[in-house]
Amino acid sequence: MGAVLAIQGLSVDFLTPRGRVHALRAVSLQVGRNRIVGIVGESGSGKSTLVLAALALLPGNAEVLAGRVVFGDADVLRLPPAALREVRGRRIAVVFQDPLTSLNPVLSIATQMTDLQYRERGRSRQDKRRRAIALLQRVGIADAASRIDDYPHQFSGGMRQRIAIAMALLAGPELLIADEPTTALDVTLEAQIIHLLRELRQELAGSILFVSHNLGLIAELCDEVVVMYAGEVVEEGGIFDLFHRPGHPYTRALLECDPASAEGAGRALATIPGEVPDLIRPPRGCVFAPRCAHAFARCREASPGWTALAGGHRARCHLLAGA
Repeated sequence: MGAVLAIQGLSVDFLTPRGRVHALRAVSLQVGRNRIVGIVGESGSGKSTLVLAALALLPGNAEVLAGRVVFGDADVLRLPPAALREVRGRRIAVVFQDPLTSLNPVLSIATQMTDLQYRERGRSRQDKRRRAIALLQRVGIADAASRIDDYPHQFSGGMRQRIAIAMALLAGPELLIADEPTTALDVTLEAQIIHLLRELRQELAGSILFVSHNLGLIAELCDEVVVMYAGEVVEEGGIFDLFHRPGHPYTRALLECDPASAEGAGRALATIPGEVPDLIRPPRGCVFAPRCAHAFARCREASPGWTALAGGHRARCHLLAGA
């Protein structure tokens, strides 16, 4: 079916007073049609930078050193502003961690959702309102016809996130990017949002790029997973393979840190010693070597290449290559 989004060898630096931060280094991934791809990793792994690059929203101090972000038949990083406006919101939509990032507190939901349909010039304002109500109902807003005239502060956090999802879906995008959309929600609402996203993927035949640090959510929702660490992709594969046969020591360490893996009330949660390296001076060899219990001399001298595992599952580790 081909890829909806293909990020190819993307390297991004940030110019800061402390020096050049090598935020992404040769990152590649694909999101297939009608697939949900998860990106997981600790804070500082480059997940949010990747999302901003996919939307061509990198800040002014960012410098793209290499690579492409191919959506359709175009590199979004090189599109002129008019063409970018046609892509953002219409063909690629995004749901952020905090729904108030997307919602204007001084405008009613009705005003915001009808204004978002500004490209539909042949549609009356009443038609736009009816369409907005239908989407609000679909994402689980009770009494949507009466509540559409309410303001964001009149809704709970979970309801606001549902509204943000409805707004993202107004234009029928080919790709929905969800950047930690459940972090601020309790576990019950979190489960409801995940269930909603799965249903919407089936109904709308769209693709989702789902960013999270929560391995449980990734396992529940996604078809494939990309594991990032310190600005690099270190492992990728299908859900079953990656969770049941993780190849990279970092992936195994993340899985061991998952609270769901702790057996018994008295067992302490596992942690990964150390911290993500300073990306002004990334490690010379494997980026995870300073924290890896299995590292040996070659790990500190040379960056590992990819080692193919079963069924499209692969990882970057000298141990897997038998070095």
